[in-house]
Amino acid sequence: MAININNLNANNQVKQNLEQQSKVKSDGAQAANAEQAKLARQDSVSITPQAKQLTELQKKAADAPVMDQKKIEKLKMAISSGEYKVNPEKLAASISNFEFNLL
Repeated sequence: MAININNLNANNQVKQNLEQQSKVKSDGAQAANAEQAKLARQDSVSITPQAKQLTELQKKAADAPVMDQKKIEKLKMAISSGEYKVNPEKLAASISNFEFNLL
């Protein structure tokens, strides 16, 4: 770049300096935008195993059958009248099986 030592073209030189500065700024902004776009492409999402398990449990709960109110009433009547007998071995096996399936 030539320097005008006679100050004959001072206005042109100021314009040139301003144009160069604005070009440098726009080039910097473009580089920053390119860097942001590059970083945006690198973003990723991962689902944890716990989230996957929770989703599976929610599906199972949604697919579970609705309670049979008539059967519940029959059981209540049988328990209150003493007709319903509990088999302790069968109950213990069911509880241990349930606990085992939770793991």
